[in-house]
Amino acid sequence: MLNNEMTKRLNIEYPIIQAPMAGGITSSKLVAEVSNSGGLGMIGAGYMTPSQIREQIKEIKHLTSRVVGINLFVPKEFNVNENDIKSAKKILQPICEQLNLLHNDNLEIPTFNNLLEVFHEQIKIVMEEKIPVCSFTFGIPSKEVISELKRNNIILIGTATTVREAIEIEKSGMDLVVVQGSEAGGHRGNFILGHQESLVGLMSLVPQVVDNVSIPVIAAGGIMDGRGLMASICLGAQGVQMGSAFLTCTESGAHSLHKEGILKAHEDEIVLTRAFSGKWARGIKNKFIVEMRNQETSLPEFPVQNTITQSIRKASTFQNNPDFMSLWSGQSPRLAKIQTVGTLIKDIISEAKKINKSVIN
Repeated sequence: MLNNEMTKRLNIEYPIIQAPMAGGITSSKLVAEVSNSGGLGMIGAGYMTPSQIREQIKEIKHLTSRVVGINLFVPKEFNVNENDIKSAKKILQPICEQLNLLHNDNLEIPTFNNLLEVFHEQIKIVMEEKIPVCSFTFGIPSKEVISELKRNNIILIGTATTVREAIEIEKSGMDLVVVQGSEAGGHRGNFILGHQESLVGLMSLVPQVVDNVSIPVIAAGGIMDGRGLMASICLGAQGVQMGSAFLTCTESGAHSLHKEGILKAHEDEIVLTRAFSGKWARGIKNKFIVEMRNQETSLPEFPVQNTITQSIRKASTFQNNPDFMSLWSGQSPRLAKIQTVGTLIKDIISEAKKINKSVIN
């Protein structure tokens, strides 16, 4: 059960993918150790410049000779409204004052054309550095991009939150699909319908996707151990993508307060918010989320709001203040542990084999 079409296509030992968490969490050491331990390590390159991507790829190549992958955000058109930006800054002013932070009136708000240009540069780096696996979040790249990557023998993975999105990913020519249940930490990967429509639980979503696509399905959302892996396989998935479980590993680049927050959190403290970035994401409830709750729906959309709050998140991190940090987490924090990547993967596989053996007997 642990060796299937997914593991063969990705050329990995175990059907485990480390979620490509953007923002520095997927350190070179984390990515390399996952691959060295038999899974697929993934670079979370969504916010990285092309030069940063190339630099990290070179670092990782010194740490492992095994397969690694990379994840990119697919840019989509968005509105930039000066009045909305001014309104958001006004709403955030009290928080800036709590952090002794002056708001930057000369913020460089990204444009769609700029993000699209950077995206194509990122794609170019992926091909030049011969990264064998590339996944995408927030949408599907153009036919031209997909064709170019396939000509370079790169395996493509899409991210879906509904059956409809998974079907579109298969139609586009991608090789595998990550199915993200509503339990997943961080940003929602929906790209067809809205936030509310994409909140389908993993147990409901996986078998429905499996029945409607022919490409391998990878389950993601709240999976932390061998039980989650085997449950996903029983539902028809061929493997899992795990984020929070790797985030608290010793090799992770996550801030110590982020790791500590997950280790101390309860499942009812993991909530959805769009206050940090303008796109709904799941994380640990803190002062920022609570104070923004009544106004978050009026804030600018991603990536505008993400740019506006960047200085707040950076200041909070620098001051070791978790009140205003984006502490992303899935809904299973009680299962998180501080451990090495090698120990985590070894325990997952051991537990999965025991469960499989007990079922057979």
